[in-house]
Amino acid sequence: MMESITLTDAATGASAKILSGLGFNCYSFQPVLQGQAIEVLWSEDDFSSGQCKPSHSGIPILFPFPGRLRGSHLAYEGQTYPLGSDDGRGNAIHGFVLNRPWRIVENLPHRVVGEFHASADEPGLIRRWPADFRLSVAYEVRGNALSAEIQVHNPGATRLPFGLGLHPYFRVPLVSTGQPDLCRVTVPASEYWELSAMLPTGRRLPADGPRALAAGMTFQQMQLDDVLTALTTDAGECRAAIEDPASGRTLELRFDSAFRECVVYNPPHREAVCIEPYTCVPDAFELQATGIDAGLRFLQPGDVFQTRFEINVL
Repeated sequence: MMESITLTDAATGASAKILSGLGFNCYSFQPVLQGQAIEVLWSEDDFSSGQCKPSHSGIPILFPFPGRLRGSHLAYEGQTYPLGSDDGRGNAIHGFVLNRPWRIVENLPHRVVGEFHASADEPGLIRRWPADFRLSVAYEVRGNALSAEIQVHNPGATRLPFGLGLHPYFRVPLVSTGQPDLCRVTVPASEYWELSAMLPTGRRLPADGPRALAAGMTFQQMQLDDVLTALTTDAGECRAAIEDPASGRTLELRFDSAFRECVVYNPPHREAVCIEPYTCVPDAFELQATGIDAGLRFLQPGDVFQTRFEINVL
């Protein structure tokens, strides 16, 4: 059994649990509403054992690339970097940090900060990516909200290309007495990226029909594993939601405009829905090489990139 870090808000009793030894995965968040703790994240029953697949529970953190990169090697600026292949289709997927131990650099009752520094925590990764990186995530429980402040640092001497993604599994329904098929999911996206063999072709198409989540869609109608884009924001923030009519509760996921794509995925067990903010499209290197703006980011030596997200239940 891995050591689990528990955060608690003293005023409400809301809590969150994080496994620092497995990708700094926040696998439980329980706001307290009318005296009742409600678990809103889905994870396998024995996830805290550390033996479960880290991409299938909680909130996996995807870095330095979210989703798939074509093939098992990255060709970049005349060099080739071995990524490995673990998606079952011969492609690399979801980066390097979701299944590795992170270091705790701050630990308070309501807040914890974890860090993964490639050259310090696993020096072999320097041969597998074009630049060194240091990723830090600060989780905080305040009231009935769980927030995360994320920073990407470039501690090296060369430019750092990267993409960042989050892969949260939200329970459907929000309370055990609810009816999952009646829950309503909203993601304010007007387009999606066409996929072929789970990799983007470069075409953006209208998000209508089975992908019309901007107007809201019942869980019963959803069968998705799609990359949505052209997200609507308000004051630089995007709001996705899951409404549970049986309980009258709504879960809100808010993330800033640095996340320009959002993957929506129904796991086969259909006990959850994944609403996944990404800063770039999967296979962004391949798309950018053809002149398509895929959102790939570049961080100069010494620079820092920051972003945040928040989960709240109303």
